[in-house]
Amino acid sequence: MHWYEKLNQYFPIEEMKSKEHMETLLKEKSDIYHKDEGPNHVLMYVELDSFVFIDYLFVSKDARGEGLGRKLLDKMKRKEKPIILEVEPVNYEDTDTEKRLRFYKREGFEHAQRIGYRRRSLATKQINEMEILYWAPNNEPEEVIFEAMKKTYDMIHTYKDQHFYGNSYQPVDEVLTYNEKDNERENILEDL
Repeated sequence: MHWYEKLNQYFPIEEMKSKEHMETLLKEKSDIYHKDEGPNHVLMYVELDSFVFIDYLFVSKDARGEGLGRKLLDKMKRKEKPIILEVEPVNYEDTDTEKRLRFYKREGFEHAQRIGYRRRSLATKQINEMEILYWAPNNEPEEVIFEAMKKTYDMIHTYKDQHFYGNSYQPVDEVLTYNEKDNERENILEDL
């Protein structure tokens, strides 16, 4: 099965980039946008000097529980840069969301409680809320993660969006918010 089909079957439509978008990123942004693919996994990621952003991480059901996800994350951790990713909030009707969060918590990821992420899906026209998780090898603060997310949104998520989707995503300042006050949102990893 083609790598895009694996991702497309696993991730919800509102989170998926088009195949053309992803192939263009791999071609035109090949210095920063990468694909790591094997028989049982697909890892799409962005690597810049100061951070790594995991765009998609898929491990086939057949290989779950064998440590493949951990090995892929360990490979990213060896780069000694903050690792950032977006996850769906827990959906108790979809047991995969809770399993996914437990996995990232075991791997040392933290929830960026000060960062809000709300984007209108060009596919469904619905507002899609995501949570930001990060691994910070040098205890980088959430402000650093926020700036990295803004850069990722502008460089990757909205890259040629008008061309690929016939419409543009909202500007980054409408999608990503940062709360500097101490009234942080609930930690989604706390009770796992």
